[in-house]
Amino acid sequence: MKNTFMFLLVIILVSSCKNKENEVQNFPNNSIFQFNKDAKTRWSSFENTTAGKGEGGKINKAAKGYPYHLLQPGETVVLLKTDGAGIVNRIWMTVGRLFNNPNEARAIRLDMYWDGESKPAVSVPLEDFFCNTFGKMSSFENELFASPEGRSFISYVQMPFRKGAKISLTNESKVKAHRVFYDVNFTKYKSLPANTLYFHSSWRRENRTKLGKDFEILPKIKGSGRFIGTNIGIIEGEGNLGWWGEGEVKVYLDGDEKYPTLVGTGTEDYIGSGWKQGEYSTRYSGCLLYDKGERMYSFYRLHIPDPIFFSTDCRVTIQQMGGTLKNSIIEMKNKNVPIKPVCFINKKKEQLNFFDGKYSFDDAKYPETIWTNYYREDDVCATSYFYLDKPTNNLPALVSLEKRQIKRMK
Repeated sequence: MKNTFMFLLVIILVSSCKNKENEVQNFPNNSIFQFNKDAKTRWSSFENTTAGKGEGGKINKAAKGYPYHLLQPGETVVLLKTDGAGIVNRIWMTVGRLFNNPNEARAIRLDMYWDGESKPAVSVPLEDFFCNTFGKMSSFENELFASPEGRSFISYVQMPFRKGAKISLTNESKVKAHRVFYDVNFTKYKSLPANTLYFHSSWRRENRTKLGKDFEILPKIKGSGRFIGTNIGIIEGEGNLGWWGEGEVKVYLDGDEKYPTLVGTGTEDYIGSGWKQGEYSTRYSGCLLYDKGERMYSFYRLHIPDPIFFSTDCRVTIQQMGGTLKNSIIEMKNKNVPIKPVCFINKKKEQLNFFDGKYSFDDAKYPETIWTNYYREDDVCATSYFYLDKPTNNLPALVSLEKRQIKRMK
């Protein structure tokens, strides 16, 4: 009896190990040294728009017959259309006559659809999606995006789908055609694990933020998932004399209303720097544009090693707050620049808050050289990246081209 019991136990353990081995082999994100017999590698490009097996490079007798497409004004071209389950692993693209042309860059719209849905999970201006806010290209590489020499766009974001995927590019410009070169690299699978999430991306812009109101990087989304980051662009409001980056990033999770669960300490702090910021790029945070002459700035933060999960909903904001000396605040107020003082920082590095009622900006005993944080208005845009448990989201459609155009605040 004892021998029989031991035999059965061994059988159960062996079977369990075998099942776990199969689970590892069939899981899409396995190690680079493991072979997955169910995985099929495919590329979609203009040389093989169907990504079909043995269907690539047929035009012009295989002599580089269709490397690019001339995307006409008003035209939409499909970059990827495939059925079944899979994961997009990499997107590379370059677009002629687009670089360092801000408003033309905003006119090219990138859309992604999962599982046959009619509403896109991703609908964003092309260059903003790839961290090139304001159409000002630069050489960089981070964990999810890259532009090796400032002339191309690369995404390494993994984008799963269960029933199918469609990626398209639309030229909403009325005056220019653009040569588009691209390839989308993806892997087809028989199925994906049940807890696999869908990739989403959203773009927002306020030509003039509202005084004292936080800008929404990501409006409230419903469902369970993971917020993986953002890139933000700022054009300083006319008449502002101070530093613009005192605003804190806030993340509202799972029913948070008035107050968030996650709060940072300042804009440059959020992207891993401190005491203001300059241009730099690292794996998870960076500032790709710091143009004091044009008063334009862009920066990113990717929450890869520090995940932000949510179960029912998520909303992400950033305060519209800057800082300067008291005398500059007085000068701006005299010129009717829309600002609202928040607090002093005295020589002892004590913060003297105005809204608690104990301290006042108008108190003459504080010198005109004291540091003052203040609410301000700027032109702010943001691209957000997140995963969700469904192929569509509850966010509104991308705003019109007119509202995306880069122009100074009025």
